[in-house]
Amino acid sequence: MSEKPWERKPAKPATGTKLTPENVDWARARAKAAGRRYPNLVDNMAAARRQSEQERPTDGPDFLKRL
Repeated sequence: MSEKPWERKPAKPATGTKLTPENVDWARARAKAAGRRYPNLVDNMAAARRQSEQERPTDGPDFLKRL
């Protein structure tokens, strides 16, 4: 099993992902759906992963074969 986020060594400061307002709202909605008042680390990590996947360009028809 991989390390839990709070047990990992901190990342370098320059490697952080700045969430867009859309993804901040998405993290807030995810937290609210889970019954939390505000997003926690896991919600923010999911939003950052979602944002990086949205920014990744597709390469064409072979893109679907790699999934």
